[in-house]
Amino acid sequence: MRTHRLGRTPVRVTELGFGGGPLGGLFEPLDDDTAAGALEAAWDSGIRYFDTSPHYGIGHSERRIGELLRGKPRAEFTLSTKVGRLLVPQDPQGRMDEGFAVPATHRRVWDFSRDGVRRSVEDSLTRMGVDRIDVLYLHDAEEHFEDALRDGYPALAELRAEGTVGAVGAGMYHPGKLARLVRETDADVVMLSGRYTLLDQSALDELLPVCAERGVSILAASIFNSGLLATDRPVEGARYDYAPADAQLLERVNRIADVCEAHGVTVPQAAMAFPLLHPVVAGIVVGMRSEQEVVRNVAAFSGGVPAGLWSDLRGEKLLDERAPLMERHG
Repeated sequence: MRTHRLGRTPVRVTELGFGGGPLGGLFEPLDDDTAAGALEAAWDSGIRYFDTSPHYGIGHSERRIGELLRGKPRAEFTLSTKVGRLLVPQDPQGRMDEGFAVPATHRRVWDFSRDGVRRSVEDSLTRMGVDRIDVLYLHDAEEHFEDALRDGYPALAELRAEGTVGAVGAGMYHPGKLARLVRETDADVVMLSGRYTLLDQSALDELLPVCAERGVSILAASIFNSGLLATDRPVEGARYDYAPADAQLLERVNRIADVCEAHGVTVPQAAMAFPLLHPVVAGIVVGMRSEQEVVRNVAAFSGGVPAGLWSDLRGEKLLDERAPLMERHG
């Protein structure tokens, strides 16, 4: 699987990365054996970039990814996690965590201070059982952006200078705030959620140009937009950005599917291939919870997409005119 370098750092990621959100029990429970099967299948397929966060299942995702990676040669994989929420122990009193199907053994406390960032990193290193983190992101800082920019980012840069972290940046869904971070810091990479996909190319307005100008890499996450692009045709109850998809979106995806079918391509194949056409996108990150999902996604990713698909989608006004359509090489 091809790899790309993040910014000007030596850190490299495979074009397809493993997103650890589902390993935290996102929306539904996940047992340890199924999680381990997903991770082993990802490794066997050639995926070498693994992304997680303390937020994902209040530590469950980090622990599960750490258990796999501790048995692998450290030089052969790239590991990222995030800061911004500290996990504080509490009595679960029989309650389940909000958003993740795990017992509520901890609560999250927002903290983008220098001390909070360093404590979060120490906790993550302990949970994962590793001695360094390859990529560290400020996580979901949209509502805490000034604090994250003023206090959080300098803490990340400090950890990078110390060698605890290889590359630094932020992971958010707001392309405008990510663009400001890129302009005002020396970030290496940003993870953009859901804003450079087959359905939303709004990152072309500001973020992608400034990343190209400053030599900053992008990792495209949520490329299926919460599932709407994850199937050949929209299924009943399909979601877009975590909410039920409206009729206009469903009609648009069906039009995309029509063009894909004419080229012998599935919507998931096109959704995975599209972001990587842009030269600043180093990779895509896809959440996976089982061996079967990994096998299916890797097959779709490896399938190849004819160049004519993109020009036909543009001709149908289904892609932004500014989006690059030529496949990258190397």
